[in-house]
Amino acid sequence: MTSANADWLQRSRQAVWHPCTQMKRHETLPITPIASGDGMWLVDFDGKRYLDGVSSWWVNLFGHNEPRIKAAITRQMDSIEHIMLAGFTHRPVVELSERLAALTGLGHAFYGSDGASATEIALKMSFHYWKNRGLPWKNRYLHLDGSYHGETVGALAVTDVAIFRDTYAPLVRSGLQLPAPLPERQETADDAVRRALAALEHALERHSDETAALILEPLVQGAAGMRMYPPAYLSGARRLCDLYHIHLIADEIAVGFGRTGTLFACEQAGIKPDFLCLSKGITGGYLPLSCVLTSDTVYDAFYDDSVARAFLHSHSYTGNALACAAALAVLDIFEQDDVLAANRERAALFTRKLAPVAAHAKVSGFRQQGMIWAFEVTSRRNDFSPAFFAAMLEQGCLLRPIGNTVYFMPPYVIEAAHMDQLVEATLATLDRIDDLPVRAGPDGRMA
Repeated sequence: MTSANADWLQRSRQAVWHPCTQMKRHETLPITPIASGDGMWLVDFDGKRYLDGVSSWWVNLFGHNEPRIKAAITRQMDSIEHIMLAGFTHRPVVELSERLAALTGLGHAFYGSDGASATEIALKMSFHYWKNRGLPWKNRYLHLDGSYHGETVGALAVTDVAIFRDTYAPLVRSGLQLPAPLPERQETADDAVRRALAALEHALERHSDETAALILEPLVQGAAGMRMYPPAYLSGARRLCDLYHIHLIADEIAVGFGRTGTLFACEQAGIKPDFLCLSKGITGGYLPLSCVLTSDTVYDAFYDDSVARAFLHSHSYTGNALACAAALAVLDIFEQDDVLAANRERAALFTRKLAPVAAHAKVSGFRQQGMIWAFEVTSRRNDFSPAFFAAMLEQGCLLRPIGNTVYFMPPYVIEAAHMDQLVEATLATLDRIDDLPVRAGPDGRMA
């Protein structure tokens, strides 16, 4: 590594505790310092360019350095950058709330700063709703196996990814875990949905009196390895939640804003959840923001003379004006560029180009949902993820596998030439993955 990158790498290792990282790993797997970005590209301090194949952890929708989002933030900076939302309001948060309500049919928006905050808000709000309705014993939650909803303590209670959850088990009040609607052995997808819905109904028959909500990731379970399931499970879950009087929380933090092919994944099942959690792509990757949308019915249960019946959860930067301005620009781009229609063409093209990857001898389980592609790789190495990650970086591509699952989740500005480079680098890495230098120990899972 040349001097400019090496300087920033060393300073970062000394001063920054990086997320989702065993820091000792960076003795052999260098941190990549990034100086700038433009469109699909990230550029390091020595001028090397990297294709961002994972949207910088699934947040960047329209490429780096997008002029319309930058302009919206700049305009907002000329008026007000932030004002507390307790007792005050401002134009961007009102307009964003109105537009999200029109898009989802959920008329009340409560804001946080990140995805885990949105999960905490939805879980607390669901419990508090039932408490305000005189049912405080409805305070447990159902979640699916393989679920991921964040890493704060409340969110870990409904997360089933061992590497994130197990260390903190003594702090976590576990809910009831249900099978995800994924085929086992010789099952069809329809069989898996029927079996999973039967398990959900059985659980509700026994536990609905103490259950506040079912929380799930619609259509794609991201951190579990991009596990994909049919919309029929969502419509069945909605019906059962209504029948047994529990809430349905849709965590669209990763899959919202066009990622699954529709603006929101729940649209593909024709359902409306009681709570919709949004973050990541909401600002196009520019500023931290999350939002929980809910219904008039939920809102009305808190509307009272008593402060104790109010939802007092708060964040200092709730509804930040700059972040809301960025989010409004994102919604404008969806309309101006007819993004969903354009993405259907992009997705079809990339799927065709990935055919040699899907057919590779080491690849199995190739799948696609909207602007997400994933597959498993058979490899004898126990550090597959960091080794694959490093090999792709050497070829100018950012992919970050989850275990032995490789996935693509690119920004919505990916073009044919970018696709070709990703495919070529992936094939080359698959061919030589088992012969690459050791990069980490057996806990080499990445996300």
